[in-house]
Amino acid sequence: MQPQKVLVCGGAGYIGSHMVRALIKAGHQPVVFDNLSTGHIDSIGDVDFIRGDLLDIQVVRRVFGEYCFDAVMHFSAKSLVGESVVDPAIYYTNNVTGTANLLEAMRECGVLKLVFSSTAAVYGNPVTETIREDHPRAPVNPYGRSKLMVEHMLGDYAAAYDMRSVSLRYFNAAGADEAGDIGEAHNPETHLIPNVLLAALEKNEGLKVFGDDYPTADGTCVRDYIHVTDLCSAHLAALEYLTLHNGAHAFNLGNGNGFSVRQVLDAAMRVTGKEIPYAVEGRRAGDPAILVADAGRAKTELGWQPEYTDVEKIIETAWRWHQEQRY
Repeated sequence: MQPQKVLVCGGAGYIGSHMVRALIKAGHQPVVFDNLSTGHIDSIGDVDFIRGDLLDIQVVRRVFGEYCFDAVMHFSAKSLVGESVVDPAIYYTNNVTGTANLLEAMRECGVLKLVFSSTAAVYGNPVTETIREDHPRAPVNPYGRSKLMVEHMLGDYAAAYDMRSVSLRYFNAAGADEAGDIGEAHNPETHLIPNVLLAALEKNEGLKVFGDDYPTADGTCVRDYIHVTDLCSAHLAALEYLTLHNGAHAFNLGNGNGFSVRQVLDAAMRVTGKEIPYAVEGRRAGDPAILVADAGRAKTELGWQPEYTDVEKIIETAWRWHQEQRY
């Protein structure tokens, strides 16, 4: 594939910063756009950086006026399920309105290729053992609904304006770059694996397990964990896919294996060699019991194959980074 100049919205965040590194390694030229509300400028390296917010459409238009982009990768979003239930307004404003501004600026400048960071939350409670792309989309929280709204928008923009897009429906992103110098750092941290490792390092108030009465083998939620660098390789494949395919497309990204909270905790104790205490609390609003991907379509159509299929290997990469955490 020819080198491309790619605007990376949210490129200072967890997945975005890994994507910037992957784009450079693949010979592309990323430009980062981020408001730094949750991202870290130190994580992006020596690339062009614009501090701005997608809600400010004049700033977004100015960026497209200053650069000649071939494509956009869009990671900017509010993504806390519980928070979305308590305060849905900021999710619809940030995730939907912000994306609408981005799409309009793209359309006005003739930039018609977008890789969108979507989520398994668009499916809601699964009605099959593993989830394919044709599974009913019935999100159970405003976060998932906001992402589904964007997917509908992308379908409409494809039909009306010939915009090409790929929505990548992540299951649970985890892990860190093998080099160990960038990783997952949110404030507050809500994801299971980093919270388990922070508890092992005694850097948080202790691990909380939200619910042990789900209809699963051990009563805790089951999730499909996908390594962040595997997500990035899928984005590169999606970028190439868009050079050949019109329309709006969606692909699941996961390993197809589910691990319960307790299984992840046991794996982390093996990796760290530490006993990790935890406290069980009530369920979080909007959390389905089981979310496991069928990512066969991504493997077939994108030619994508995840390298990290063992949850312990995923945790090992995160553990290396957390022991030397710089943020």
